[in-house]
Amino acid sequence: MSVVEAPPSLDVESAFGSWLARFDQAVTGGAAEAVAGEFEPDGYWRDILALTWRYHTYSGRGEIRRALGAGLLAQHPRNLRPAADRTPPRLVKRSSRMVIEAYFDFDTDLGRGTGFVRLLVEDDRLADAPVWILLTALQELAGFEERTGKARPTGLEYSHGFAGGNWLDRREEAAEYADRDPEVIVVGAGQSGLVLGARLNQLGVDTLLLERTPRVGDVWRNRYHSLTLHNEVWANSLPYLPFPPTWPTFLPKDKLAGWLEGYAEYMELNVWTATDFEGAAYDEDRHRWTVRVNRGGKQERVLHPRHLVLATGGVSGTPHLPEVPGLDDFAGTVVHSSAFGDGRQYDVRDAIVLGTGNSGHDVAQELHARGVSVTMIQRSPTCVVSLVPSGTMVYALYSEHDRIEDIDLITAAIPYPVLRESYQFLTRKTCRLDQQLLDRLNAAGFETDFEPDGTGFHMKYLRRGGGYYINVGCSDLIADGEIKIVQARDSDGFGPAGLRLKDGRTVPADLVVLATGYENQQESVRRLLGDAVADKVGPIWGFDEDHELRNMWRPTGQENLWIMGGNLLESRLHSRFLALQIKADIEGLTPTAAAGHDGR
Repeated sequence: MSVVEAPPSLDVESAFGSWLARFDQAVTGGAAEAVAGEFEPDGYWRDILALTWRYHTYSGRGEIRRALGAGLLAQHPRNLRPAADRTPPRLVKRSSRMVIEAYFDFDTDLGRGTGFVRLLVEDDRLADAPVWILLTALQELAGFEERTGKARPTGLEYSHGFAGGNWLDRREEAAEYADRDPEVIVVGAGQSGLVLGARLNQLGVDTLLLERTPRVGDVWRNRYHSLTLHNEVWANSLPYLPFPPTWPTFLPKDKLAGWLEGYAEYMELNVWTATDFEGAAYDEDRHRWTVRVNRGGKQERVLHPRHLVLATGGVSGTPHLPEVPGLDDFAGTVVHSSAFGDGRQYDVRDAIVLGTGNSGHDVAQELHARGVSVTMIQRSPTCVVSLVPSGTMVYALYSEHDRIEDIDLITAAIPYPVLRESYQFLTRKTCRLDQQLLDRLNAAGFETDFEPDGTGFHMKYLRRGGGYYINVGCSDLIADGEIKIVQARDSDGFGPAGLRLKDGRTVPADLVVLATGYENQQESVRRLLGDAVADKVGPIWGFDEDHELRNMWRPTGQENLWIMGGNLLESRLHSRFLALQIKADIEGLTPTAAAGHDGR
């Protein structure tokens, strides 16, 4: 994937301008045949809210033509124009194909959208280049634009009225909700809850965030001592407040925790910390929730928001605690990796880590560094990639230039089949780069896999939220025999002294760390809202039949209940679209979803 310098004979900007004028005329005139004809036969049109009021991808010229007939242009997209303040059109090589990448803005009955297009260039012919990939994404609602830039508040009200409250007085009063209910309650003030709160705040939506820990950022601060982010800083910035350019490429957890705490303050978010969410019930007639909370174990409150958002973890916030044969008989300490904290707090000589994902490896490496003899139990083959360069390749787009919002649109535009092919290509490349390490791991008894379709670690993350390790040193320790590996199939359960093996040996242990991941987010819904709501919502995360992540950032089976999650990149990207959906409902602007499955 690389930017290509176009020869002087190829005028990329003029080629894009010609296509845009032609496409604008076809779209504005509602000419379905002309619109569909702009796509290559196997091209893709992905829409996020702008035209369909949902996340959906149309694959192939025939499906696009049927979607146009079923109402894809019902929002009357018009005035297509080169996007202001975006990356200029450029010639780029993507997935071994030469394309023109460009951005355009457009208007609809609902608001303003931005488009991203890849025009396929063959034999250096720019004229009449067909569309390979097109994204149309809603950016703002007409009349309810974000209060940023020239639309920012003046602050003049704080310069007058000396007898009244100042800015701080008003902020503290607003955060108490003594005389009103919030329009939205967000459960969880980690990165996903905070960025959604910031988006809603800029749209004028009265939002309260609930955080069970004493401080914002504790969800990172309280994790295991050695934790550092495994993707690069330029892919991870939060909306409105990018990370400083002086920051390290890979962020330590405590640095991120402090930034999140500052973010809540700087973005003027209403957050109740040390607050337990004690349940909620939805009134179908009033379209309101009744939410019960307890602040600091001292003050019970009942609130009635219109919308409830669960932002209780990147993929899930509930530790998975499997039934492990004999573990109840174990005489030592047992802890889940989410509560592991600092290896210094455990005065042990031998430890067993159950699980071989990122957390399991990091915990094992930290214990080993403190002189503990560590054995890892592998329950299933694990995808392993080196941190640099292999682990960073999936985010390589974000290193091309500093317009992170533009790269977000490219990320949003990629349809599942292209994403799958891209990950297969990257996985073949990373396996070649990491071949020596992988061979040494296999020789040490560690089993690797890269998904049945060869899509590697990031597809594992999207499909199941785990099952991979980005190597920051633990794989080398395993390969060198410094950390031992036992396959779960070779064990016979735990006893008082440690793990019994089928060959009669015992692996001694004083400490067992369960690095067994987290429950599906549906179980968090069940725990917080009960079986009926959880069953309405169904499974969360992983791909549905349309290759969209299930129940994420869009309506669930329960009215006015939303799930907000993902890593920093996903939270930044999709928080805009979730905030727009909530704001549209509050203002009575929610359109009927257009061009549904009839277009398929």
